[in-house]
Amino acid sequence: MKFLGVPLLALATGTAMATEQPVMEHVLVSVPLHKKTAETALPVTVLLGEDLRRAASSTIGETLSNSPGLANASFGPGVGQPVIRGQQGARVTVLQNGTSSADASNLSADHAVAVEAMLADSIEVLRGPATLLYGGGAIGGVVNVVDNRIPTTLEEGVSGGVEYRHDTASNMDTVVVRADLGSGAFAFHLDGLYRDWDDLEIPGPAAREDEHGDGHDVEHETTDGYIANTDGLTRNATLGGSYHFEEGFLGLAVSRLENTYGIPGGAHEHEDDEAGDEAEDEGGGVRLDVEQTRYDAALHWHEPLPGLEVLRGFLTFTDYEHSEIEPDGEIGTVYSNETWETRLELVHEPLGPLHGVFGLQAKNGEFSALGEEAFVPETDSLGLGLFLLEDLHWDRWTYEAGFRLDHDERSPLNHGVEDRDFLGFSVSGSIQWELNSEWMLGMALSRAERAPATEELYSNVAGESPEDWIVHAATGAIELGDPDLDSEVSNNLDLSMHWSLGSHFVDVTLFYNDFSDYINLLNTGLEVDRVPVLRYTQDDAEFYGLEIDTEFALMALADGQLALGLFGDSIRGELDTGGDVPRLPPARLGARLNWSSDRATLWAQVIDAAAQDRPGDNERASEAYTRWDMGADYLFSRGGSEFTLSLDFKNITDEEIRLSTSFLRDVAPEAGRSVELGLRLLL
Repeated sequence: MKFLGVPLLALATGTAMATEQPVMEHVLVSVPLHKKTAETALPVTVLLGEDLRRAASSTIGETLSNSPGLANASFGPGVGQPVIRGQQGARVTVLQNGTSSADASNLSADHAVAVEAMLADSIEVLRGPATLLYGGGAIGGVVNVVDNRIPTTLEEGVSGGVEYRHDTASNMDTVVVRADLGSGAFAFHLDGLYRDWDDLEIPGPAAREDEHGDGHDVEHETTDGYIANTDGLTRNATLGGSYHFEEGFLGLAVSRLENTYGIPGGAHEHEDDEAGDEAEDEGGGVRLDVEQTRYDAALHWHEPLPGLEVLRGFLTFTDYEHSEIEPDGEIGTVYSNETWETRLELVHEPLGPLHGVFGLQAKNGEFSALGEEAFVPETDSLGLGLFLLEDLHWDRWTYEAGFRLDHDERSPLNHGVEDRDFLGFSVSGSIQWELNSEWMLGMALSRAERAPATEELYSNVAGESPEDWIVHAATGAIELGDPDLDSEVSNNLDLSMHWSLGSHFVDVTLFYNDFSDYINLLNTGLEVDRVPVLRYTQDDAEFYGLEIDTEFALMALADGQLALGLFGDSIRGELDTGGDVPRLPPARLGARLNWSSDRATLWAQVIDAAAQDRPGDNERASEAYTRWDMGADYLFSRGGSEFTLSLDFKNITDEEIRLSTSFLRDVAPEAGRSVELGLRLLL
């Protein structure tokens, strides 16, 4: 909940509740002004320490899903993309230590995000004005997964650990190892992850009622009690090091990810393909085989020049590729994305009352999709950005203001479509008023622009007639782009209230987002050979919502402390034409009871989600659900090492849960009742 201590083993991962104003203040890595969360009115959520360890899961979306304002867009157990205040896909930027994850997750809902929550030291989620530090593509929010692949501190000796987890819902085994070594002026880091799992167990039939995911009657039986073709295997390894000098450090790291997972049966069509139909009946389906190699370099230099406090430089090259493998074993499409990204941040010394950071960001990507089912043309993208963020502290008031200028180019190759370039201007401001030691009020305003993404512009752009349109096999839909799309503009307002007294706190946030030319993937209601047709369109839209997070220390009990947390969120999204924005999360209310002592923790949590009866045009509503979870941790020492044994009971009532944020909610519900057992060793 509010505990933000950093463990030795950062394979840790966090609780169902994150906080926007932690008691033990966390210095924000994503806002390079040495800011602590209590020193900014910018909407920020932080997960780390034991909170992060408990919440961590196989996907970043599921890891964050129980925090107010955050949700999960699942596509089976192998994929879980983060949803921030109802925004997902191209509007949510996932970072690895400040630079893009550079995978293909923004291209489609079935593509996994190539970052690991179980290897993180912390996860920072930025919303509203803070996102302008990372570009228009982050118009919905930023998720920065921070690890120690390039060691930022120099400590003598060796530390590290190992953790093992087993979850019964998919027979998932996860092993994580980590080691950190310091010697002289050098620091080294090594980590690795191995995860394998079987098909996911669920409370009943995979397909909802008597319908397939596309709304048609099923012509073959769905699986019952499990979701076919949802097994997988993940391997991840990272090696990094840094050289530390008196004014800072310089470091390098390389990581390798191999991830293979299946797409739930019913998510795709194989018309007039007897082999494909037979394979699907036997539980076969499309599988994704992912490979990514990432190289990172970082420089932190204190007082590099007169007038500058800190220089932070980042350089990343990512080589990403995944193959979509058909049920007969043939490769249907190969996606690749080679990305260079550099980022320079300069924190200047105070100019009178002003303290701030300015910098630049450049990103160049070469995307291609090759094969019979390639529906997005090979495209080169270039993005350049300049940014400035300043703050001023006066008495009990804190003022923040910033701007960003972006230039983005999209250059499709060999499809007779014109190149597009976009110029975007974003600006933000916030005020925080500390009434007294207990009360704090904040207001944040921002205007942000986002250039259309490659898939929004060019999906199926080469198809001159319905006969030429290509089905995206993994989603089972025809997706149509529009090369004439304009940039979308969002005007945002956040109002926040924070109260704290000892171990008690209450956080309340109201937000309103007004979009011009909002880009949306709408179900047209049309079909080609029983395959639904989705089209990227533009319309004005508005979003508004409420987020609440609280915790109260109830009493001392049996050498421990009993605490109660209450939390919830609600969001509405409406298009200017009068329709509802599709795939929004439902209103939720939750409570968490926690008892902790020096050695043990016991907790129980309930989340009640309302029905999503505003699903959008040609979409099906999602039913309400109530989910109960509980768990226990016990810490003990042996031979100078520290052990933590954990036991969690998930979805205790075996509730059928179909997430309204998921494209596959009609054919792939969430996991049923399960038990997760974990053992962690810290050296």
